[in-house]
Amino acid sequence: MYDRYDGLIFDMDGTLLDTEQTHRQAWAHVLARYGMTFDEQAMIGLNGSPTWRVAQFIIAGHQADLDPHRLAAEKTAAVNTMLFDSVRPLPLIEVVKAYHGRKPMAIGTGSEHAMAEALLQHLQLRHYFDALVGADDVQRHKPEPDTFLQCAALLGVPPQKCVVFEDADFGLQAARAAGMDAVDVRLL
Repeated sequence: MYDRYDGLIFDMDGTLLDTEQTHRQAWAHVLARYGMTFDEQAMIGLNGSPTWRVAQFIIAGHQADLDPHRLAAEKTAAVNTMLFDSVRPLPLIEVVKAYHGRKPMAIGTGSEHAMAEALLQHLQLRHYFDALVGADDVQRHKPEPDTFLQCAALLGVPPQKCVVFEDADFGLQAARAAGMDAVDVRLL
């Protein structure tokens, strides 16, 4: 189905790996320390954003005086203790397996690079991907195209010959801004 593309790029959280509920639990745990909560629908709207940007949004909504990078680090630490026990691949991993060795593939994620590497290694999936671009590898994050453009560059494939698999509006916007076709996996 994707034979016409020269490169395949995948978001990770919610697209390839079932991590979303664990991320929500980690946010709830950390925010409870500060007497804060989050709106589930608003959080879904921020899918694909780096953790510090989500922290900024939560802090602004509560008019709190906290450092978003510190709050993001606390949430990342909470996820690190929870995620490896609960993470599982989603059905789209079958597309990855089908194209392994046939097309270059990359991960373009809003997660930090080290976390993405660790999760993919833990699940024995890292070898499927020729490149990985995390939130800390780019200056401008989804919905800006930088993550996916860097993936294409690392794959050595022109952007217009890539397809992106995404589960978030910001990621779909980023793919279009990069001049790439996009598959909204929520519709599969």
